Amino acid sequence: MRVVIAGAGNVGRSIAAELLENNHEVLLIDRDPRATKAESVPNAEWLLADACELSTLDEAALHRCQVAIAATGDDKVNLVVSLLAKTEFGVPRVVARVNHPKNEWMFNESWGVDVAVSTPRIMAALVEEAVTVGDLVRLFTFRQGEANLVELTLPGESACIGHRVQDVSWPPDTTLVTIVREGRVLVPTGDTPLEAHDELLFVAITEREKELQELLCPHAKK
Repeated sequence: MRVVIAGAGNVGRSIAAELLENNHEVLLIDRDPRATKAESVPNAEWLLADACELSTLDEAALHRCQVAIAATGDDKVNLVVSLLAKTEFGVPRVVARVNHPKNEWMFNESWGVDVAVSTPRIMAALVEEAVTVGDLVRLFTFRQGEANLVELTLPGESACIGHRVQDVSWPPDTTLVTIVREGRVLVPTGDTPLEAHDELLFVAITEREKELQELLCPHAKK
């Protein structure tokens, strides 16, 4: 994929390095010369300009991008970049960084955001995930409430243990996407059995989360 990242600070450069390792084409945009540290991400393209300007995004050939990432430390900038990327250039997938939780409500499809990533929320969710077994933990939200990435660590007393994925009556609008088992990441198939202490990651709509919790751990505290 071709990916444009607005914001070449520590976050933007880290994302770029990861994407480049996976053989994607990456362009970093930043208007601050101090953020231009090409030696830290040598295989990336760089553009010293204001990402909030249409002329900059045109120069960056955003119309050829599959993904745009607004990763600056300023929520206003990230919203503007997201809106321009979606409405003016039709970028299929726009990911935006939320710096201040109080602004999270704005990071939705009205502003062109497909996925909003709130570091405080993710950190809180990971803390919950680390100390709870049998509780459904929401990691982040797609398109402001249409669907969520949620995690549950399967407790030893779950009635689903030993059942194959295809034999479990999953609620509608939920999809099991990954199983983390003993440090390994598994892509589940219909024949994959569920084991105690599996970390299950689902994409599910909000209305189905309670059903999913009750299916996997009916005795969890409400």
